[in-house]
Amino acid sequence: MSVLLWQPSDARVSAANISSFIKTANQRFGAETDDYQSLWQWSVASPASFWRLVWDEVGIIGDGPGEVVVDDVRKMPGAKWFPQARLNFAENLLRRQDGADALVFWGEDKVKRRLSFAELNALVSQIQQALKAAGVGVGDRVAGYMPNMPESVAFMLAAASLGAIWSSASPDFGVQGVLDRFGQIAPKVLVSADGYFYSGKAHDSLDKLAAIVPAIASLQAVVVVPYTRERADLAAISKAIHLADFVAPFAAKAVEFTRLPFDHPLYIMYSSGTTGAPKCIVHSAGGSLIQQLKEHRLHCDVKPGDRLFYFTTCGWMMWNWLVAGLAAEATLLLYDGNPSARDGNILFDFADAEGMTLFGTSAKWIDAIAKMGLEPARTHSLASVRTICSTGSVLAPEGFDYIYAKVKKDVQLASISGGTDIISCFMLGNPIGAVYRGEIQARGLGMRVQVFDETGSPVDGAKGELVCTQAFPSMPVGFWNDPDGARYKAAYFEKYPGIWTHGDWVELTATGGIVVYGRSDATLNPGGVRIGTAEIYRQVEQIDEVLESLVIGQDWDADVRVVLFVRLRPGVELTPELEARIKQRIRDNTTPRHVPSRIVQVDDIPRTKSGKIVELAVRDLVHGRPVKNVEALANPEALDLFRDRPELET
Repeated sequence: MSVLLWQPSDARVSAANISSFIKTANQRFGAETDDYQSLWQWSVASPASFWRLVWDEVGIIGDGPGEVVVDDVRKMPGAKWFPQARLNFAENLLRRQDGADALVFWGEDKVKRRLSFAELNALVSQIQQALKAAGVGVGDRVAGYMPNMPESVAFMLAAASLGAIWSSASPDFGVQGVLDRFGQIAPKVLVSADGYFYSGKAHDSLDKLAAIVPAIASLQAVVVVPYTRERADLAAISKAIHLADFVAPFAAKAVEFTRLPFDHPLYIMYSSGTTGAPKCIVHSAGGSLIQQLKEHRLHCDVKPGDRLFYFTTCGWMMWNWLVAGLAAEATLLLYDGNPSARDGNILFDFADAEGMTLFGTSAKWIDAIAKMGLEPARTHSLASVRTICSTGSVLAPEGFDYIYAKVKKDVQLASISGGTDIISCFMLGNPIGAVYRGEIQARGLGMRVQVFDETGSPVDGAKGELVCTQAFPSMPVGFWNDPDGARYKAAYFEKYPGIWTHGDWVELTATGGIVVYGRSDATLNPGGVRIGTAEIYRQVEQIDEVLESLVIGQDWDADVRVVLFVRLRPGVELTPELEARIKQRIRDNTTPRHVPSRIVQVDDIPRTKSGKIVELAVRDLVHGRPVKNVEALANPEALDLFRDRPELET
């Protein structure tokens, strides 16, 4: 039975953007929809009508949409969306030019700044002119090695305004991690802050920058943004120039926008790279814009003047998702640094201080503050917060309980899931629908998401492979340096030709929601029964002594046995009593097959820069296989804790 945790009020439903959208769909297209589920059905049954209506309702600026919405929606990959349209991504994000806040920035508690829409336009204009003078034009790459700060947004917009392609990484990446990414795409300009703050300390970026720049022969200029100091010494960095000097020759004027085809490249994103060199995923300007605007306006109910926040770095696709909020005429609240500063309270302080309406974070952070014992409902107002979004990993049912018991009772909790591959979501929130414990609310509008069983047949109410059986606008243009598309097709269309296979192990529920059980390539197979790793995490991480865990399947005795690694609170040891308690909780709440054969204590859990644990890398290590591209990890030294463990030899 699904447990109801929240329902929107009648007033909230009637005021929601999606309610107006439903009325318009019925009037213009005879959609005959009256709730979210019927709207979803219409959106996938009539994709051309749906996406044309999205274009109009979210107010996309450009030449178009034209007569043709999509040439062949059954063609995956290769469907062409809005082939007659021309637009510019930055033009859509810079539509406001008034004195209201566009960007509000907190660099932990060290730096606070704000830029109005007028000031943001002026800064973008200066950077645009400087980039143009540096030789940047249509199709060139501009790379950012940046914290999540205002200049990161401004440089992206300036690059996009010229038809250039933006790609970014966060400053905690090491030299090789940056080269593994930017070294593949030959950027003309690299922009970097002089450093960044984390846990109250300033960390220098210039030494790494000095090693990165000589290894990227394509660079014409390296722009250094002041953050941790007023004016750093750049003598050791070739082609380097201070931001102030870079833009000094250019007075602000109206930003010029180059309108280009809908599928013109906008972003190059990267796969995690833990199983080899990161794949360079190319996303289009039009696809990113219409999909993210749909998600902001319809799924998150973002309205002009709202104040959007997502805890993210520039190395995670949620940064790209967040900045699109400017096109919905919202203010972006940017935070860089440790999200647990001020004893875990800083993000809630930010919410109250700036009237945050959408509070976005990760499931891991929600779990962490719950274990810290924080009760923001008692210490903060959070009156402005209407929506809390969670992504990055599966939000456990107990995470839902914590939000409603200890953070805020009257709030839409939208667990969302999709990824870098589509720069958006397959499943996410529904502002006019109920929230049920442990469930993502809905499949995304216009996304024909289904669940396939082992035979490739669609199923409801059973676990299976998440697939999308119809083209959608934010599918990648392709991979960089993949001229025949072979790597692109192999990544998503190898298992089921013509159908997108996303790699999640999920179940569609009777409420129309989705439960995610983990990555399908990390599912466990003891005795031939497929078990999602999240099913085990949900139980283990509710035990007070356990801070986090990682589970793999180890090949053993012609079968697979479940091995659980646990990181415990400081000073806690894995005693036989604790081990027995962990096993009993798993057995009581799942099945005997879920119970690990071995439980091993470790001091750290390896994870990617975006905070995702790397089950496949640990599985390879345990089986004696090499782990490729450890530079993709935030804490690669943690891998050593899993090597040659005697507990796994018997």
